[in-house]
Amino acid sequence: MTISDQKSPLKQRIARQRTMLYNMLIDPMHRVAKHCAKVWSDRSALDRVLLESMPKVPYVTYLYALDRDGRQVSANASPDGLIEEDYGRDRSHRPYMQRLAANREMTLSEAYISLRVSRPSVTAIHRVFLNGHLLGYLGADFDLRGLPITKDLYSEPSRWRQIKGDPAIRGNVFQQCRIQSRLDDKIDMVLPVLEELVSENGVFHLKIHFSSSRATIWLLDDPYRYQLLEYDELVDPDVCLAFPHKPYPDDAIVPQEQIRPILDTFKHLRYADNTIYLRAGSINIFNGIVGLNFSCDGSHYIPAEQFLARDSDFWEGIG
Repeated sequence: MTISDQKSPLKQRIARQRTMLYNMLIDPMHRVAKHCAKVWSDRSALDRVLLESMPKVPYVTYLYALDRDGRQVSANASPDGLIEEDYGRDRSHRPYMQRLAANREMTLSEAYISLRVSRPSVTAIHRVFLNGHLLGYLGADFDLRGLPITKDLYSEPSRWRQIKGDPAIRGNVFQQCRIQSRLDDKIDMVLPVLEELVSENGVFHLKIHFSSSRATIWLLDDPYRYQLLEYDELVDPDVCLAFPHKPYPDDAIVPQEQIRPILDTFKHLRYADNTIYLRAGSINIFNGIVGLNFSCDGSHYIPAEQFLARDSDFWEGIG
């Protein structure tokens, strides 16, 4: 099995969340479906069962009943009461009705955008049987904002990833060449300034835009906002006086002594080829990833140690 055939760590986390939600909902949905089956032909009684069942299905936004063709045969039950205008609504074309699992009583849909509130939602659809005969379906809508999510944080995988960019740019890449930017002219002055900001002034994420002669930085003391440093600031070492001294973080994945070699390697990639050249490079000292964007609009995200070792498929391709 190749890497592309495997689920990414993010997809695996989503799958775990969906399994947790499915297991949480299957029993209460089964119980409500059994109650609905007993009053299926009596709309008033069906609406009442749905309304009374709202507290029994955790985190549910709406409950409703559908016939075998996906047309609504009840009102929508909500925490605020019944929504009568949804009676008769054709839901057969909605994403949660299009991919019902054939071998399960209940299907939990993938996330979709709700028509009512235009927000990501999921729907559980449970088959309703009476004496082995399919009457229709019990539907339950859930707003993703209201669902419990396990507290473990998603962690960016530490592996090299390549992402192809705009085909229009890639198709014309051999018709262009690198043009010396103002930052290129002063690169040996700029790189020590950037190293100082990361090593001594609390910058934990840095992105250098070589072609447009600017940099964006994120600071430990103000992580939710980035700051833009333009050319005149980058070539002035006094810019370091604008930021307080901060000890280099002990929990940084990128060692402090690797900052300058990474920046020097950016310089190498900037000048290595006049056709395929580095447009922008970034470092995040906490996730240990170096980001690269080239003139062909291709992007690479590679662990810092692998980037400096020059023993990966990335460097074989560059070479």
